[in-house]
Amino acid sequence: MLNWFKRFVFFVCIMTIISLFGFNAYAAEGELIGAGATFPQPLYSKMFDIYFQQNKIKINYQGIGSGGGINQLIKKTVDFGGTDAFMTEKELSEAGSPVLHIPTCLGAVVVTYNLPGNPKLKLTPDVISDIFLGKIKKWNDPKIQEINKDVKLPDLGITVVRRADGSGTTYIFSEYLSKVSKEWKEKMGTGKSLSWPEGFIGQKGNPGVSGYIRQTQGAIGYVELLYALQNNMPFASIKNKSGNFIEPTPKTVSNAAKVKIPADTNVSLTDTDAKDGYPISSFTWLIFYKEQNYGGRTKQRAESLAKLLLWIVKEGQNYVEPLQYSPLPKEASDIAQKIVKSMTYNGKPILN
Repeated sequence: MLNWFKRFVFFVCIMTIISLFGFNAYAAEGELIGAGATFPQPLYSKMFDIYFQQNKIKINYQGIGSGGGINQLIKKTVDFGGTDAFMTEKELSEAGSPVLHIPTCLGAVVVTYNLPGNPKLKLTPDVISDIFLGKIKKWNDPKIQEINKDVKLPDLGITVVRRADGSGTTYIFSEYLSKVSKEWKEKMGTGKSLSWPEGFIGQKGNPGVSGYIRQTQGAIGYVELLYALQNNMPFASIKNKSGNFIEPTPKTVSNAAKVKIPADTNVSLTDTDAKDGYPISSFTWLIFYKEQNYGGRTKQRAESLAKLLLWIVKEGQNYVEPLQYSPLPKEASDIAQKIVKSMTYNGKPILN
């Protein structure tokens, strides 16, 4: 009985300390914890595996969506978060102290579908908007057929699949549609979570959306490019601002990044002006606190995080393109390095 009571007291003490000082106080010094966007998760898995082999630092990253990554960083239960949407003023305020963003790569959100024979389709902004507003309900609708005259479209109902979780992929997709469709902007707007029309199918993460579409004939949805490629799913070429139908590739995504990048890297790439740029392109970011002495964190842990982040925007870029993402432009990499080097511990720079 006494031994049981001692164990109970010990457990209560441990839980009290965790609640006071945060999860990271008890994460192993040789391990870093991250969570967030599923958009870049395949790339992060590759990067973190390589980094562990080279530096013996384990990185545990959970793909829970951009909204989840932001929330976990604010709660200080992770060392870093992943998000495809720059944090809002409200979220930055809730964080309590400055949060930094660094872009890690560029990616494409694609419109993917499941049709008999999986023909290669072209889609225009107004057609995409009408489908995801629930206005176009059949695949052989004249608006779709008009821009795909060489394809015999089936008399088949459209099943729209959307994200059920707070998602940066949803943010990128809805930001694009808000730029190209006045009706979308007024009815749906831009956000990580949206009030979708009734009857749409909600799935968690890019894996959930792509998996459901693959199993459901007549389905359509939006996912990061690699998820469509991994599942051998077709995706549409999309008409950009210049009137060109552009297929998403690392090259056409890179073309969308021909813009001035601000010092905080908060920039939108959707609906690009580049005539050869894919219109639903975006940076994805890692987020972390500028001042690293919080929640019982050691200086060693802070240094491990800073070194990882610097590696991602430098050497880690070698692993980007083989996974169908686009590497950072030099300007973006240089800015990201400056941001990492601005991290502090007790107000002093972590890295020289």
